[in-house]
Amino acid sequence: MYESRLQKSLLNARINIIFYFISLFLSFFSRKIFLEKLGSDFVGLTGTVSNLLDFLNLAELGIGAAVGTVLYKPLFNNDRSSINEIISVFGYFYRKIGLIILTAGIILSCFLPLIFRGTTFNLALIYYVYFSFLSTALIGYFANYKQTLLGADQRNYVITAYFQTSNLIKALIQMALAYYTQNYFYWVTIELSFGIIYSFILNWKIKQVYPWLKSEVTSGKILKAKYPLVMTYSKQLFVHKIGSLVQFQIKPLLIYSFVSLKIVAYYGNYSLIIDKLSLLINNVLGSTGAGVGSLIAENDYIKIKRVFWELTSLRYFIAGVLVFSVYYLINPFIILWIGSKYILSNTALILILCNMYIAQTRGTNDQFMYGYGLFNDLWAPITEAAISILVSFIAGYYWGLEGVLSGSVVSMFLIIVLWKPYFLFRKGFKDKIYLYWKEIIKCILLFVITWLCIRFLISKLTFIDPNYNYLHWFIFAIIIVFTFSLIYAVLMYFFSIGFKYLVQRILRKIFAR
Repeated sequence: MYESRLQKSLLNARINIIFYFISLFLSFFSRKIFLEKLGSDFVGLTGTVSNLLDFLNLAELGIGAAVGTVLYKPLFNNDRSSINEIISVFGYFYRKIGLIILTAGIILSCFLPLIFRGTTFNLALIYYVYFSFLSTALIGYFANYKQTLLGADQRNYVITAYFQTSNLIKALIQMALAYYTQNYFYWVTIELSFGIIYSFILNWKIKQVYPWLKSEVTSGKILKAKYPLVMTYSKQLFVHKIGSLVQFQIKPLLIYSFVSLKIVAYYGNYSLIIDKLSLLINNVLGSTGAGVGSLIAENDYIKIKRVFWELTSLRYFIAGVLVFSVYYLINPFIILWIGSKYILSNTALILILCNMYIAQTRGTNDQFMYGYGLFNDLWAPITEAAISILVSFIAGYYWGLEGVLSGSVVSMFLIIVLWKPYFLFRKGFKDKIYLYWKEIIKCILLFVITWLCIRFLISKLTFIDPNYNYLHWFIFAIIIVFTFSLIYAVLMYFFSIGFKYLVQRILRKIFAR
């Protein structure tokens, strides 16, 4: 069973990485065209509308994640009858949620003239963007809900292959239309059309993978009482989603409020790069999430803790490499890519990287809490959201962008860094928290030591200017990233037991072939 989980995780990772690098190049190229041909204000408009609609998605209540958690055990036992029933319940709830979001979306649309009163765009375009994006979001509730089964069954590679292919074709058409017509309506029409096309293709593929799947939305209403954990977890996850939404979705809205739509687009350039790098890591390591759920269902405590430490050490190693690399390489890249006028302050960059480090290192804790169904610390996301909003509003008023970004850093440190590991060890592993911090502090210290060592090397690379051209940037990147990774990996191997386990497992797999 373990090898099956490992093989599925590796397959997910391979497919994700292939499409990641294809979409990575296209994303930067397309954004450059969209900024030049459609303007930063239009890019900021579409980003702001997306964030507005993310608030409506709170109505989802976390049911998708809850169903994924409930599906782990029936999938482990190959209980197809229960799987059909759970997906039926899921479809029933999602249809009701879709109707709620549609109603809320129509009500919210009445306030668009007030929300965008400072823009130069006419209301016809704003409403077309809004309702097109809303329609695309609703498709997930009425038609695409069965894809949750693919995720829980470690078959995310199916979703990735079709979703990314659809996105690539969509981006190419949007780029061509933006370049030759500069027409906003054409761009939005393609966005809506491909949402519909993807839905048809995805559901056709699900029927191929699970020909025995016979979910019926109408029977979900009757069956919901049979699976009370779905609603229990959903209600708990709803509160958790508020904290997550505040951290990641409210930022552009606050930046727009305290600064401007243009700065939303500037921040969006950094977010695009950070998000693409984070997506790469999530594509590789996120594919282990369903495997963790299956592992917990197996209930082998020794194996569970060993895998936890392996994944945790790997997360800290990758997060360290990413933060170091982005700090030295992102500004030169943006200068070469779209120009020096898009550069943010160094303080803003440091705050962005703090968010990135916490977001990456929390991944393993989140996976195991989902596997155990630990969502009942409802005070935590409420406190996290309150701290983030309070700090962002006060600091944003005085310091603008940097102030807004500081809100999520403070709140995530208090809740994600300090509380969540304690909660997992106390309720999930039922172990002492000092064992966690003993390993984590070592990983952080090794990261700092490695950075201090590499700073000396960077000071000597005066013959390479990463701002000069892409070749210089690439050579500079290879030298500093390779050296940092090598030193950090050696230190981690000798001082982190989880990293040593992981390296030994990889070596055994290589030499066993």
